[in-house]
Amino acid sequence: MSLSEKDLRHVRKKFEDNGEKVPHKIRLGNQFVDDFIFDDHQAADIPINALRVIFNIVAIIGNEQFRPEDRPKQLSLFNEEFETENNIFASIKIRNSKISPSGSTKQVVDAYEFLAKFKMGWYKSLNSKGKEIKTFGGLISTPTYDQRGFTTFLISSYWLKKLLVIPKYNYVLYHLVYNIRNNKHIIFAIWLSKIPESGTMLKLSSFNKKFGLNYKNTKDFCFKFLKPIKINLDKYNSFSFQYRYERDSIFVVPISIKGFPHTSEEAKKLLESKQENFNQSHKINRRLIYLKKRYGLKKAETTQFYHQYENIPQTRELIEKAFKEFIKNCRMKKIASTDFQGQRFLIEIQEHIKQLYRNTKMSELLPNGYPMIV
Repeated sequence: MSLSEKDLRHVRKKFEDNGEKVPHKIRLGNQFVDDFIFDDHQAADIPINALRVIFNIVAIIGNEQFRPEDRPKQLSLFNEEFETENNIFASIKIRNSKISPSGSTKQVVDAYEFLAKFKMGWYKSLNSKGKEIKTFGGLISTPTYDQRGFTTFLISSYWLKKLLVIPKYNYVLYHLVYNIRNNKHIIFAIWLSKIPESGTMLKLSSFNKKFGLNYKNTKDFCFKFLKPIKINLDKYNSFSFQYRYERDSIFVVPISIKGFPHTSEEAKKLLESKQENFNQSHKINRRLIYLKKRYGLKKAETTQFYHQYENIPQTRELIEKAFKEFIKNCRMKKIASTDFQGQRFLIEIQEHIKQLYRNTKMSELLPNGYPMIV
């Protein structure tokens, strides 16, 4: 089956797998990754052969990719060529052996069918003149065999722009989709390329949601999901990662395999530092929740108190000393500390802070320099 005359009227550009040497790495625009692979922060379950189609699309159009701030004229040319009317497409031709090295026709057909149906719908965008441009379809449309050993298909201007115009992007190794057969491992590698060099921390529930998983505890997630991915990336990728878990939180920091972005030792130190900061933050949060519940603290009256406790270590230490004096005083008077609720509790702690401050050398220089929590 060949492309219809109607489709041909809408094709403005043709890209073809010309058999030239494949690139070592490809550039995936962040906008495309966010909208197509991680829509609403959740990873799509894209089959490995469909991922190969995506990687080959990017490899073929790679010489045409650009950052608009570097090449504003190129953006203007793209707008004139693809964003002047509805349903404008580019045609792309890929060797079937690039999608299924084993030569399975079914794998090739399944990959293109998935991408033709996945996210199929109407897409709207505004061109440089403010005109709304509409496009219908998925990432690809009308895949056809028009030459033995190749498949040709259309890609809409909507998705083509996200692949070509890349203000922000990350590199991914082209051969990753051939060396690693697990699609979730590839998608994790794409996500890993986007996280900060200092690493990140997510709750188990967030990781499960992001990657469509259902692990019951962090230990299983790390050893059944992260560990096999790390083994693959250590072997086949230019970067891998270190990980650690505590309670329901998992810490991930990229590590260098070939100079990106940290050495293993640096990543280990970052991981330890990040976890230490998290532990301290978690400890502070639990303490504030305890005080809030026990002493009936309301949001409107605790803004100053929370700010001082969370952000100023010296004041936090002074508040804790004042709290101990407060408890000690209550016991001496044989009254329950919980008799002091809300604003009354904060005023009582403030008085103890004043007393403790008066016993410091700083009070000689600044008699009223004690921190205010109410």
